[in-house]
Amino acid sequence: MSAKIGVIHYNWPGFDLDGFLTKASQIGYRYCELQVGDIWDGQSQDGAARAEAVRKQLEQYGMQVSALTAGNDFIQADPADLQAQIDRCRYVFGLAAHLGTDVLRMDGGWNRNNQVPDETKWDGMMLGAFQRCAEIAEKAQVRMALDNHGVSTNDGDWQLSLIQRVGSKRLGVNLDTMNYRWFGHSLEKIDHFYKILAPHTFHVHLKDGTNDQPRGKNYKGAALGEGEIHLDWAVKCLLEAGYQGAWAAEYEGPEAQGGVGYEKCYRWMAANL
Repeated sequence: MSAKIGVIHYNWPGFDLDGFLTKASQIGYRYCELQVGDIWDGQSQDGAARAEAVRKQLEQYGMQVSALTAGNDFIQADPADLQAQIDRCRYVFGLAAHLGTDVLRMDGGWNRNNQVPDETKWDGMMLGAFQRCAEIAEKAQVRMALDNHGVSTNDGDWQLSLIQRVGSKRLGVNLDTMNYRWFGHSLEKIDHFYKILAPHTFHVHLKDGTNDQPRGKNYKGAALGEGEIHLDWAVKCLLEAGYQGAWAAEYEGPEAQGGVGYEKCYRWMAANL
């Protein structure tokens, strides 16, 4: 079976959805990850109709949705705000089928405005929220792929612990190959994360670059194969674990305009997947 070579939409500069689909499909991409904002304004109740329209739009370009980014934030000081996030997830989960995917790329939490300065509380907040969302995901028949980005979820050992404690087949990870390095983990530790999380991976962001300082202080994005990430090892771990999902390129390097960096990423993926 040929690899499902995909790409994310939301950091292509200067492209609306049609422009993105035109360029991405011309390069050769056949899958893409969309953000919920691509199909829903966050308030109206016409998300399903819009999702159906976007699905047909992608089909015109020979593309499919690999994952929908939920845009959730479970680090909330006010319980009412956390409940609103859960309710929002219930609605967003229901949109996935209309797009033709069962994968929701999930955040853990962002602690916006430093509303929960005590980091020891974050784990419990996210654990409780994902336990509740697992029940919703079961009913909606979708899978939650927890991303390792920002500062609250950027540790593979913790991600595995969360999956085990939630205890639901509906929770796995979106494995971003660069974000652990952005956070400051060593390359050896990152390779360990790939190995332990490969069996729990629902979606993948292939991303490359360099960084040798905590929290991205010296981060430089690069096209796939042009940074320091051990991409071959990540791919090997995933394939040995039986991964069959999409591989979504994410490019944060200096050649962003016009999709140049994404063309380089596609060439690497076509040659190595």
